[in-house]
Amino acid sequence: MARLRSLARKARTLGGVGHHRRALVIEAAASMFSARVRLLVFPFSKIARTLGAFVPPSDPRVAGHAEGATADQVKLARDIGWAVRASAPFMPFRSVCLQQAMAAQVMLRRRGIATVMHFGAGRGDEKPIDAHAWLDAAGVKVTGYPIAPNLAEIGCFV
Repeated sequence: MARLRSLARKARTLGGVGHHRRALVIEAAASMFSARVRLLVFPFSKIARTLGAFVPPSDPRVAGHAEGATADQVKLARDIGWAVRASAPFMPFRSVCLQQAMAAQVMLRRRGIATVMHFGAGRGDEKPIDAHAWLDAAGVKVTGYPIAPNLAEIGCFV
């Protein structure tokens, strides 16, 4: 019963955020679901080809991705990051960093905004290796932040 009340309260909250943000939350949920299915069905090597060129973090395209971003693009990148983070806890599966980064990347690319998807790894406390994905666009930290200090960046998709 408490769970039902909690869901009803969250639905009311979503109803009050405005049309634009509500649409972004729905799109983010659909995009995360799509990312989850892709990760279950296809090997990552096939998915990686759709994410962009894999480059080292020192590649000039990584540092220059935010150049020329307009104020509208910055606002949209922030709104999409918010929508992905807001909807992730309500997915019927555990939406991890990679699914969130993939969902936000699709949403931003659809709007013509360049992204950088970062991948990092490090020694874990509970597992031998911790891995993490995070996404930047238009100079905005979109998903996956903050980054744990034990992670070293391996590469990026631009």
